[in-house]
Amino acid sequence: MSDLADVLVPPNEEGTRATVLRWCKAVGDTVVKDEPLVELETDKVTVEIPAPADGTLIEVLKQVNAEVNPDEVLARLSLSGESGAAPQATATSTATETSAGTPAVSDARDARKPLSPAVRRLLKEHSIAAGDIEGTGRDGRITAQDVIRHAADAGDKRAPARAPAHAPVSPSGSARVPQTPISPSGSTRVSHTAIRRRVAEHMARSLMEAPHVTTLFEADLTRVLAHRARHAAEFESRGARLTLTAYFVSACVQALRAHGEVNATFHPDALELHGDVNIGVGTALGNKGLIVPVIHRAQGLNLFGMAQRLGQLVEAARAGRLSPEDVRGGTFTISNHGVGGSLLAAPIVINQPQVAILGVGKVERRVCVVEVGGGEAIGVRSMCYLTLTIDHRALDAFQANAFLSSVVATLQQWPADEP
Repeated sequence: MSDLADVLVPPNEEGTRATVLRWCKAVGDTVVKDEPLVELETDKVTVEIPAPADGTLIEVLKQVNAEVNPDEVLARLSLSGESGAAPQATATSTATETSAGTPAVSDARDARKPLSPAVRRLLKEHSIAAGDIEGTGRDGRITAQDVIRHAADAGDKRAPARAPAHAPVSPSGSARVPQTPISPSGSTRVSHTAIRRRVAEHMARSLMEAPHVTTLFEADLTRVLAHRARHAAEFESRGARLTLTAYFVSACVQALRAHGEVNATFHPDALELHGDVNIGVGTALGNKGLIVPVIHRAQGLNLFGMAQRLGQLVEAARAGRLSPEDVRGGTFTISNHGVGGSLLAAPIVINQPQVAILGVGKVERRVCVVEVGGGEAIGVRSMCYLTLTIDHRALDAFQANAFLSSVVATLQQWPADEP
């Protein structure tokens, strides 16, 4: 009997479920080690699962749209297949697609990097030449996300959009189920993507499990804005864009270290206090939704390091290049809803299993009573609302107010000359 190899769902420290998005190979196909075999979609990222060895795909155990858990078996390979069959199969498949209308690879660089069936199909659907895309996969290989991102960028530059209204493309790149009219008025039903279903489940479970309570403070960012104006150009010259979010993250790091019960996970029998401060930052992807990349071990970063890491994560998120590790392990989350013009949002749903989430509103100039020379005067200050929504099973108003007071104090007393 020939040797077999199992294709497993990758381990996930948070136990997040995934959905089989598409198979890049069919039963009977020859595969090469590290060649994309199947794509999984979670509520955070789309992950390509490579073949663990050279062989032949002999059994698929999880079909498209099936939900899978870490370490489950997706498929099995026979390791007795002829190793030389893979290049021939790839070349034949590529030639077939080209004759059917797929743009040919434009240069020798792309010819040396085989394209997965999913990538070839997406190139054909969007009429894109492989040579027009910069691959971000292993050894510069073009991934499905590269094609999707390129197609989206191209679509943003033309109007109206070329994609037909009856077959929109989801953020993961998979075509949604065609819209079906359900009333004479023209109403339609659009099936949820796997990401949307996961987000809905996650939000509903959070609200059902955790009693949400929100406390509201106001912060004067006058000193922060003055510091930013003084140092933004220097940071830029060193390769980091100095955003207000970097200040909020830094202020939260200090507050979380002083109030460890906020940097925690609630368990029925105990509150688990985390040693590292891993702060997730909600990042909008336009109409594609929201993702929360995590700044791991933020307690070890100064303001420049914070700005640099934040910029790297945001750029990767918007380019579709986040890895699973980039969205795992968060112990606290910041939702900067003010970037869209919102003054206040409450309650912001807690990102379980965390116990709190900070909301940052729009910064605006307001008339305030200020202390001047031991007296009071009317002044204009740059103000914003900060909210802390807590899991009331883990925290009470005392801890919430103490934490938020610490954040506000750090922001309002920001040293003028600190780099």
